[in-house]
Amino acid sequence: MSEPEGLVLEDVQALSDLGELLITSVIADEPIQAIKTIIESGAPLWYQDAAEGMSALHAAAYMRNAELVKMFIEHGAIWNAVDNHRQTAGDISLSFNDVASYTTIRDAGIRSELLLSLLSKSSLDTTLVLRETDASAIGDNDAFLSSKLIYVNDETGQDVCLLRVGDEEVGVMMGWEHNIMKRTVEALCMDHPSAHKLKILNIGFGLGIIDTLFQSLETKPYQHVIIEPHPDVLQFMKERGWYEKPGVTILEGKWQDYLDNESLLGVGGFDVVYTDTFSEDYGNLHRFFESLPDLLAGPGSRFSFFNGLGATNALFYDVYTHIADIHLSEVGIDVQWFDVDVSYDASKENRWGNSRNYFSLPLYRMPIGNMLLQ
Repeated sequence: MSEPEGLVLEDVQALSDLGELLITSVIADEPIQAIKTIIESGAPLWYQDAAEGMSALHAAAYMRNAELVKMFIEHGAIWNAVDNHRQTAGDISLSFNDVASYTTIRDAGIRSELLLSLLSKSSLDTTLVLRETDASAIGDNDAFLSSKLIYVNDETGQDVCLLRVGDEEVGVMMGWEHNIMKRTVEALCMDHPSAHKLKILNIGFGLGIIDTLFQSLETKPYQHVIIEPHPDVLQFMKERGWYEKPGVTILEGKWQDYLDNESLLGVGGFDVVYTDTFSEDYGNLHRFFESLPDLLAGPGSRFSFFNGLGATNALFYDVYTHIADIHLSEVGIDVQWFDVDVSYDASKENRWGNSRNYFSLPLYRMPIGNMLLQ
């Protein structure tokens, strides 16, 4: 159980008792009016029991009670609270195929995240952001850029780029992503009106999967610009001859360093833009979205990104996908989403080796954006 700071022990106990009463009443399928009375008496919707980590919203999802789910959300229930099994109420609704409850919870998440995005953009201090700050190389870009990366071929035979954080290995990019990248390049380039003379911008090299696929097109890109900030990745690129490839330009540094630089602006706009960075959050991705009108050549130009935020939880992934769609629409990018099967048999394939699983869902939602006529 977690509770707001500043409460004395007696207050905590009283709220805990009310929270328990609310949860047990939901599970007991008490009448709606009885549930409303408990809430009006001060029962906290943020309360989660010690045994299961269950909140009233979790309980309503278990009971498949869409009316209660809606009421709890309207009264401020926390849409993304996880129980002791790392399940949100939305995950529970999804497992029961309770579309009404799931949609209510997901839409609450979209509203909440859009509000936080607006508050962040306005540089307002807010206590609404109940998130831990990750200062490690996983969550902090400066820490990541000063970290040591390791390129290996793992026990499964796939190429991987790894980051070690303490005793843990974290995949920066792994070979299993190849099919995602292949499908993305096909959708971005194959029937492009400028396919004979493509100008391509990619942010983040990693293993070089997507850049190799771009270079393998039947007609090689006319211009192929790669922005990469990490010194170990840049060394990897030098060792593999990327600096000598005709038509390829390597810009060393962060993408933020080049937005107003002639290295990009002098191209006159790109036909295809792709981004896949590491240790940047959705706020950074949103800011990149806002730069797209200046980077893309014009109507018909295409954009995609590695859609991996929240990809260990179906609800979070759905929320971030919808938010990205909204924000891209705001800058004149119409997005089509395609499902790519990335499921695998864990009993036969050890995709992750000893590294952290960063994508545990069976379907990858591939975004392909087209710039609209303004």
